[in-house]
Amino acid sequence: MTVKNLTSKSADLYIYGEIVDNTDFKWDEADVMPDDVLEALNQVDGLDELNIYINSPGGSVFAGQAIYNMLKRNKAKKNVYVDGVAASMASVIAMVGDTLHIPSNAFLMIHKPLTIAIGNATDFRKIADDLDTMESGLVNIYEENLKEGVDIETIKDLMEKETWLTGEEAAQYFNVEVEESKTIAACATDILARYDKTPQKLIARADSPAPDEEPQQNNENELIQFQNELDLLEI
Repeated sequence: MTVKNLTSKSADLYIYGEIVDNTDFKWDEADVMPDDVLEALNQVDGLDELNIYINSPGGSVFAGQAIYNMLKRNKAKKNVYVDGVAASMASVIAMVGDTLHIPSNAFLMIHKPLTIAIGNATDFRKIADDLDTMESGLVNIYEENLKEGVDIETIKDLMEKETWLTGEEAAQYFNVEVEESKTIAACATDILARYDKTPQKLIARADSPAPDEEPQQNNENELIQFQNELDLLEI
């Protein structure tokens, strides 16, 4: 997790990688652990405003819940910006914002929690119950951010289907401010390809930008690009 533009009143936080549990080892330096967020929040404690930029395929449910709760406890006004994609647990973290901004060409993905397991019938019944319990916690967070008139059962149905929402589509269900489209690629991690309904253009962009896409020649973007691993993000 990168902290940028730290002033006496505000700071920018960047979540630009997979959400992972606390460990002594990261497969990739861009992975974001709860400890990373805790360290970042210690740097920005007492500020009036936090701008949180997300470009993440999601990851661990428990790590994501811890990150959401830590950010939620911070008393600063939180403005969240989805730069490329906020999928799975990253979509839950995005809901921490007092304001949530999503460009018309960026994505929010919501789905039921999933796992890989081994065991007997009793084990699998317990695992199914545990997944239902996890899901109820995620649903509660989504429900707090519903647009007026939207029923939570609608969101549960979208989760059942694994639903990818553009900024404009997300604004039909959640309190989202739609921004103009940006030329930015989704983070390129294998986890995007594991989902059932990932838009093909996201996977293609993760591998390489389209020939007619020119990178933004902006010093700030170049610095962010450097600090968040060039192999994960192409701006």
